[in-house]
Amino acid sequence: MSHTAHIPSHRKPRRSAPRTALRAGVAGGVLSTIAVAAAAGPAQAEPVTQTIEMPTLTSGLSTSVAASAEATQQVALDLETQAHEDAAATSAAKAATKAKAEAVRKAEAKKKAEAAAKAKAEAALRASRSEARTTLSASGSTAVAPSSSSATGSAASVIAFVKAQVGDAYVSGGTGPNSWDCSGLVQAAFRTVGVDLPRVSQAQSTAGTQVSLSNLQPGDILYWGGAGSAYHVGVYVGGGQFVGAQNSSTGVVQRPLSYDPPSGAVRVL
Repeated sequence: MSHTAHIPSHRKPRRSAPRTALRAGVAGGVLSTIAVAAAAGPAQAEPVTQTIEMPTLTSGLSTSVAASAEATQQVALDLETQAHEDAAATSAAKAATKAKAEAVRKAEAKKKAEAAAKAKAEAALRASRSEARTTLSASGSTAVAPSSSSATGSAASVIAFVKAQVGDAYVSGGTGPNSWDCSGLVQAAFRTVGVDLPRVSQAQSTAGTQVSLSNLQPGDILYWGGAGSAYHVGVYVGGGQFVGAQNSSTGVVQRPLSYDPPSGAVRVL
């Protein structure tokens, strides 16, 4: 055995030919590239740079924020306006309700006052009739004027006219010749003797001189109610009797004064 047989060899292993050739080709390519770049000159060695402007985002964002703030403010103003309008409507409704209640209260008070005044007037009228009835009963027939047979002149003509209408119908607003109301009959009777009386009872009750019921004369105008506010009239025909268009049930009648005592009398003739 050789004395060198156990000494390891320091020689590098031989590389394969294909790998060696590949590396040589790569190196050659790199060197060729460098050579070409060097030949191109300094102008081709500098890198080309380009500035790209990025869009500014903050400008659009600020506009959007401003619009949002304006919209929020407008909503707040609208809500405040609506609140004021609601408060005004509520206040107006309360005022209207209060005014209506006050109007109803006043109307009721007026109605009560009118009812009280009417009741007072009716009581006074009843008292006046009662007094007149008492006076007529106490005085008897001698206290009143003579009977119609003693009437002369114009008074006799008036009495004759009203007596001739006894039995005719009563019609409100009637002025003859076959239907009458109370003042229409009295006016027509006095027109026959040339005396032009007012048309209504209220005015006829003040058309002449006021006379006492205890001093009546044939031809005097009797009235029921107050002087100037009478609601009915008739003609005294003497002997404690009167003729008048009473109502739709009785028509024109001749009755004693005690049948419906008058409130007063006026003398025209």
